[in-house]
Amino acid sequence: MDAVISAGGKGTRLGSLTREIPKALISVAGRAILAHQLEDLAASGISRVWLLTGHLGEAVENYVRSNRLPLEVELLREAQPLGTAGGLAALAGRIDESFVFVYGDLIFSVDFGRMAARHAQSGAAITLLAHPNSHPQDSDLIVADNAGRVLGIRGKAEARRGYYTNLVNAGAYILSPEVVGSLRPGVKSDFERDVVSRFIAGGRVFAYRTSEYVKDMGTPERLKQVEKDLERGVVADRRLSRRQRAVFLDRDGTVNRYVHLLHSPEQLELLPGAAGAIGRLNASGYLCFVVSNQPVVARNLCSMADVEETNRKLETLLGAEGAYLDDMRFCPHHPDSGYPGENAAYKIDCECRKPKTGMIDELAALYNVDLGRSYMVGDTSVDVQTAVNAGMRSILVKSGMAEEPKKYAATPGMTAADLAETVELILGPAGGLR
Repeated sequence: MDAVISAGGKGTRLGSLTREIPKALISVAGRAILAHQLEDLAASGISRVWLLTGHLGEAVENYVRSNRLPLEVELLREAQPLGTAGGLAALAGRIDESFVFVYGDLIFSVDFGRMAARHAQSGAAITLLAHPNSHPQDSDLIVADNAGRVLGIRGKAEARRGYYTNLVNAGAYILSPEVVGSLRPGVKSDFERDVVSRFIAGGRVFAYRTSEYVKDMGTPERLKQVEKDLERGVVADRRLSRRQRAVFLDRDGTVNRYVHLLHSPEQLELLPGAAGAIGRLNASGYLCFVVSNQPVVARNLCSMADVEETNRKLETLLGAEGAYLDDMRFCPHHPDSGYPGENAAYKIDCECRKPKTGMIDELAALYNVDLGRSYMVGDTSVDVQTAVNAGMRSILVKSGMAEEPKKYAATPGMTAADLAETVELILGPAGGLR
């Protein structure tokens, strides 16, 4: 598989740093950003990169010719600025298979082989790498269906009503050759506005959700954060070819206030300190998931759509405080039937209802989680037994039901007053990077 790096921009947001140095050669933790990118692409088995240059392109070309690189690099320089998509048209006839496309101001650690496999399975023309972030309120948000098909993008400048899924376009893609073939040579165009939007309208864009590290260093503040993450090992450790550590959270009584049979978004309220605790996990070496039983669907108190809207409210509230969940799952089933008004379709003995481990097993496979180095956190003995069944460590919090009498006899590994104390127990002074 080939890759293409769009490295022709002026990098004006970096101010004086790019006055005489092209953006691709800005030093990040002592090495050119291009060096970081080529190294990571090579780690995914990519053997050839097409480098689209423009502003100060000669300096980039000299760097390529004078340095030993981990893969083959082909150079294409724009005679005039053609935007983030215009230069891609020059690849027509040069690439005949799907390829990786990334921007030149990204630091990333991504297993592109996994992403390419998902692209091939979906039949997409464009697969965009998507992830939650800590500032969704000023980011363009992806709207996708449950299969990952992108239905639209809510721009950060748009007035937003209601709740949202925290899912952001990270600026890395897998493109099919037909995308290049659809471009007009020599015509200036914007990739997201003019190309991605057109393929969204045709139903040919899919989102690949990942927890891997992708961050642009296009401002001095972001550059400093990226350097810090590189030095702490966060960037390399987030690559999904490496085993991940995770904290699986129950929802009601752990993240939000416990309400008996909570069944509408209006009833959901974050517990004090919960967003800050999840934010600490986001900054650590742990992934953060929510897995919850929601039998309110089986009881016919609400629909699947109602639970999904409640979860969107949870994401919206967390995002407003700079925190996010890497992913969520819920079980709508209940094994006992025969109650008046129940929804019989969901009255089944499933594999996803805790303390069974179906939700955890699914997330562990998607995100390559080492369950033996991970935690299950919840407010009942059901969560403790789930940890035992999944082979995880357990922490029982006293912020919800603290179920009495206990339904299961499993003993928690630790107890904590709330999620904030839980995260302190998990991370300790070292911040989790141990």
